[in-house]
Amino acid sequence: MASNLIELIKVLRERTGAGMMDCKAALLANDCDVEKSCEWLREKGIAKAAKKASRIAAEGLTDVVTKGNNAVILEVNSETDFVAKSDDFKNLVANVANLILENKPACINCAKDLTKELFTNATVKIGEKLDLRRFELVTKTDKQTFGAYIHMGGKISVLALIEGTNDEIAKGIAMHIAANNPTYVSTTDIPSSAVENEKRIQMEAAKNDEKLKNKPEQALVKIVEGKVNKIFSETVLLSQEYLLDPSKKVEQLLNEQNLSVVKFVRYAVGEGIAKREENFAEEVAKQMQ
Repeated sequence: MASNLIELIKVLRERTGAGMMDCKAALLANDCDVEKSCEWLREKGIAKAAKKASRIAAEGLTDVVTKGNNAVILEVNSETDFVAKSDDFKNLVANVANLILENKPACINCAKDLTKELFTNATVKIGEKLDLRRFELVTKTDKQTFGAYIHMGGKISVLALIEGTNDEIAKGIAMHIAANNPTYVSTTDIPSSAVENEKRIQMEAAKNDEKLKNKPEQALVKIVEGKVNKIFSETVLLSQEYLLDPSKKVEQLLNEQNLSVVKFVRYAVGEGIAKREENFAEEVAKQMQ
């Protein structure tokens, strides 16, 4: 089997949780397009909803630093968790964050140029490949509040921008985002193309479901709409039960405090990066024979 197909199977397995043979079939049926293969597997009822798409697979730390009306959230990767826990690496992350916050580079390549010396020195000292993966700068007004939260020493970091001034609620919202991982602030933020695509996927899945495929089209439409609404409601911040008071939705809590969420950024270390599996090719080859 071609090595690139093996790698694509690996990626698809991590994205969907489907078996190797199902992943191979999906890729061959969709010209090795991973996104189309994910949808194909979901339509067949083989893959589960894309909750596995963000598996943590690389090492390193995330961090949030705020200074006055400016803040930065970033992720720096290392090869091993051992290094990520070291003081030298933690100092590197802090120094990189402060340098970015001070100079406000316009892009990731600009930031890498800016911090090149820091990374060169750290690499020589630590002995591993280190990388600034991503960052985002956020600016607020005096009538806004930053909600910052760092979980598990930097495995997850959140930076939320809140309209209004309430430090306690702002931090609580950041903690909630870290725990519940919403995708959108409100339903109005969901692209119509994403909704239509999800409807198509769920309709195909329903038609392939033995319990549903013989139902009238009108009934299927209602069932599909219900599933789509449930899927997206779970990804919308305002629709979620508030972490620190489950009796309230996030939207209710914010309304009571006359606050609103302008935006948020959530980084989890290594999300979307495939971790090397030493025997993966051998495992695939055996099953493909």
